[in-house]
Amino acid sequence: MLAPFLIMLREGIEAALIVGIIASYLSQTGRSGWMPTIWVGVLLAVALSLFVGAALQLVSAEFPQKAQELFESVIGFVAVIILTSMVFWMRKASRAMGTNLRQTIDNAFTGTGAAWALVGMAFFAVAREGLESVFFLLAIFQQSTGPAAPLGALSGILVAIAFGVGIFFFGLRINLGRFFRWTGAFILFVAAGILAGALRALHEAGIWNALQGTVYDLSNTLPETSPVGTVLSGLFGYLDAPRQGEVLVYLAFLLVSFFFFLRPSHPAQPVRVGKNASGA
Repeated sequence: MLAPFLIMLREGIEAALIVGIIASYLSQTGRSGWMPTIWVGVLLAVALSLFVGAALQLVSAEFPQKAQELFESVIGFVAVIILTSMVFWMRKASRAMGTNLRQTIDNAFTGTGAAWALVGMAFFAVAREGLESVFFLLAIFQQSTGPAAPLGALSGILVAIAFGVGIFFFGLRINLGRFFRWTGAFILFVAAGILAGALRALHEAGIWNALQGTVYDLSNTLPETSPVGTVLSGLFGYLDAPRQGEVLVYLAFLLVSFFFFLRPSHPAQPVRVGKNASGA
């Protein structure tokens, strides 16, 4: 439950930050009348994300067992790519997000298509996060059973919405660099677990059959279905009887991703957005 909660919280906060910065800058510059165009873009993006998620779920339900395993594997690999790119993109983009968005808004009003430009900004900001969420939620739900994962995802979305309201109306101040650094490190562990699960699904689909020796077997000591095992599985992709290939891709992914993730970078300044904020 914690993994989908934190991932959806992060995705929601990313979208809320962008939409909040756009909305607050319109308010600060006397352009509040353009606010409905922002909500049009947001609603279109939410509708697109829901449609894509429902379509993928319906299509996969018609597959035979082997094809379902292959589909699960493909979704897992796509989710890993999306999660990893999201972590590194936000690590870089958070440094100048507010400045870049304000400049883009000003540029939009110098032309004749300001309304379409604002709709597009809100649409692509939310659609990016929404479509990312569709893929990694499908990957997590396919590897998890029970209502915990969906409830965790829903809780993360609700908290992110509350945060979005807070940053606009109360000008909440956060250090984006610190927030995205800690959540980014956590998400890399989640991505490593999804990657290992995707490799297992590829084996069950009959495509990958190498390195299938069991590294260790803790199914009697700490099974994945136990309370602790469930938490470890959700947080770090724990498997009670992993195969050689799964352990190798898990460790290799963490080694490479953390090597680049932990490299020094310029810290991001705390960001303040809202009706009375002077900048973001």
